[in-house]
Amino acid sequence: MRQVYLDYSATTPVKEDVLKEMIPYFTENFGNPSSLYTIGAASKEAIEKARTQVAKLIHAQEKELFFTSSGTEADNWAVLGAADTLKAKGNHIITTKIEHHAMLHSCEYLEKHGYEVTYLDVKPDGRVDPEALKAAITDKTILISIMFVNNEIGTVEPIKELAAIAKERGILFHTDAVQALGNVPIDVKDLGVDLMSISAHKIYGPKGIGALYIRKGVKLSNFIHGGGQESKKRAGTENLPGIVGFGKAAELAGENLDSHVAKISGLRDYFIDQITSKIENVTVNGSREFRHPGNANLTFEFIEGEAMLLYLDLRGIAVSTGSACSSASLSPSHVLSAIGVPVENIHGSLRFTVGDFTTKEDLDYVVTELVEVVNKLRNISSISKTKGW
Repeated sequence: MRQVYLDYSATTPVKEDVLKEMIPYFTENFGNPSSLYTIGAASKEAIEKARTQVAKLIHAQEKELFFTSSGTEADNWAVLGAADTLKAKGNHIITTKIEHHAMLHSCEYLEKHGYEVTYLDVKPDGRVDPEALKAAITDKTILISIMFVNNEIGTVEPIKELAAIAKERGILFHTDAVQALGNVPIDVKDLGVDLMSISAHKIYGPKGIGALYIRKGVKLSNFIHGGGQESKKRAGTENLPGIVGFGKAAELAGENLDSHVAKISGLRDYFIDQITSKIENVTVNGSREFRHPGNANLTFEFIEGEAMLLYLDLRGIAVSTGSACSSASLSPSHVLSAIGVPVENIHGSLRFTVGDFTTKEDLDYVVTELVEVVNKLRNISSISKTKGW
């Protein structure tokens, strides 16, 4: 049976060149980077090479990049570190209703400790209204955190414009760029952001390694206390193979960004056109203009997304009912709720994301199978019969 993976926003396979770069650091080049002897110094040198590679991808300085265990840790560090550092200045944070749970749960934690959080609404296409952000700012606002690219519907936010609003008021600006990295051009200086979270496993690097960009001059409390790693700001023995893999993946992403975006955006548009022309009552969620090049979040009316997912899995097709981190939950997607998708339609939504290894033949196979699955489920759907469809 053909196997088709269409969940690249959940995670990507490690590319062969990345794996080759990593393997020696599991075996012969295993020294602790904090050690003073030669094998340790070689490990330290490999980390700094990777830091340069990752920093180049986002146009940052090497000293502004701090490796973490994941994008989630980077998000947690940015929010909790900023809140702790700036607590004497204020206790108000602004974010949006469509953030990843790494951000939302961090904010909920701070609310239990005396902080106030404003969760901005978004427009039906998932974009934040800059005027709404301006209106939400108070004299107590210390941090604004708005994600670059939404992980479910793929909407790309106007980060440069939003960061400028924060800068005018002297407020720290953080963006979760985990889904943006390697899929849209990123220049932290041009964008004007102060903090940015990124992760390796979304760009064909290994899992278990992320990074937080901290603009030079920004003070942020440490998140993990212990040794002096990462310029004494993030303790813990470094994930040496992971960091080396992140560096190589970042190098490849930078070299291939234009061709990568052109390929997957073409495949995504082809896929959406095929689906919407062959299956009735399908809608595309999120912005068509400002969109992750590989994302197709679709609502199939009158049926359950989970049933579709399971039927597709039996046909060798891997997709998601929402963000990978919450797809095991029966709760309706908070992102689709925020853009106004009715509850009954949220449950009939699937996220397809194409990547570097996706082919047109893969998509043709998925469309054929999907037509059969949708027809089968609609024929037995009580909702469909109630609607007289």
